[in-house]
Parts: sequence; C-alpha cells; structure tokens
Amino acid sequence: MSIKVLVVEDEEAISHLLKYNLTAEGFEVSVVDDGDEALMAAEDFQPDIILLDWMLPNVSGIEICRQLRARSETRDIPVIMLTARAEEEDRLRGFDKGADDYVTKPFSMKELVARIHAVLRRTNPAATGNVVTFGDIVLDRETMRVTRGSVTVTLGPTEFRLLETLIKRPGRVYSREQLLDRVWGQDIYVESRTVDVHIGRLRKALNKGGLVDPIRTVRASGYALDETYSG
Repeated sequence: MSIKVLVVEDEEAISHLLKYNLTAEGFEVSVVDDGDEALMAAEDFQPDIILLDWMLPNVSGIEICRQLRARSETRDIPVIMLTARAEEEDRLRGFDKGADDYVTKPFSMKELVARIHAVLRRTNPAATGNVVTFGDIVLDRETMRVTRGSVTVTLGPTEFRLLETLIKRPGRVYSREQLLDRVWGQDIYVESRTVDVHIGRLRKALNKGGLVDPIRTVRASGYALDETYSG
C-alpha cells in the first residue's frame, strides 16, 4: 500500500512539481491549495503525512497545523512545514504549533523525500517498514504473509489490505467509507456493507481456535484494532 501524502500548497508551479516527483517516487499524492480544504482532506484522504506551506490564503499554515493537532482525527498525522522563512524564530514557531519537521524553500526533492521517510520512521514506523507487529500479530508486506503467534493466518488480498490499514494506527477508528477508500480505492463504487463482510472474514481468520478478537467494532462509527490488546 502506497504512503499517502497530502500537499497543501497554493503556488501552482510548486504543487505540480511536488505531485509529479512524489508520485514518481511511489507515493500516493493529493493536492489542495488552501487551509479549509486541507482540514477536510486530512480527514477524507487520511494521509500518512502532510506537506504544509506556511503562507496560504485566508488561513496560515501555522494555524492549520495548530487545528490539525487540536482534532482527534488528525492530531497524529505528521506534518512537514514548507516555507521560505529561514529564521530560527520562525522554525521554533512551527515546532511549537506541532510541526514535525521544517523544509526551507527552495528545496531539493531528494532531501524532501529523505525527510518524509525520516519523519515517518520516527512518528509512524508501520507506514514504512515491511514487517509490522501488533501484539502477537505480524504482518509482512513483502511476502504478504500474516502470522498470529507461531501460526500462519490465511487471508485473501482484501482482508490483508484491511488488516494492513488497521495495523498502521492501532486504536484509530476507521469508518466504512474511509476503509472503502483505503482498501478498494476512491474511484471504485462498492456498497459500504461490503466492509462488514470482509471484516467478518478477517476476524474469522485471525481468531481461529477461539483466540481473543483484536478488532473493535465502534457502533455507528466503524472499526479499529483494540489498542488495549497485547496478544
């Protein structure tokens, strides 16, 4: 599953440059050009990381960063500020409002990509590593294998992608619509209840033999891996 990057940049030439180069690097990229759209996209697109321009129309990037940190749905998404401001005081303001890193314009794309990976390794290692663990569950992206304890869990491709999505952020509740976008894709129409069917299959495979169910159903909201589960 590709790492999802939300680019918030109002200069069209820069946003096109970022989208082209980041897509070429294998990222899934969404671009918006103002703060209000950024807040909506952060919830709808569910990015793994946000590249946020400081100077935006109407609402500054610093204020958007503050609002992202204030919302439970977006507070854990890492943010890299993009700005022409190079003074130490500005950097400190950015970090104070919740930015995870700070890249000064003009920047090298190679450096920016390296910064993205470095921030993700620090804040969300499950987004970058091939092997992800949660309690006694181990998911290997490279081999597409899942084990629980010492037992292999047989999953279909859809159930694997569901688990891969949930395991990246244990405790986070994903709505059916968000899971549809993540697992099936935004351009594919599937009934939301299809998610329930595949979650049922995932549970059956994971909990074979009467093991404790690590998936939590949140009434009227969606599903999450239970953060209290330790295996």
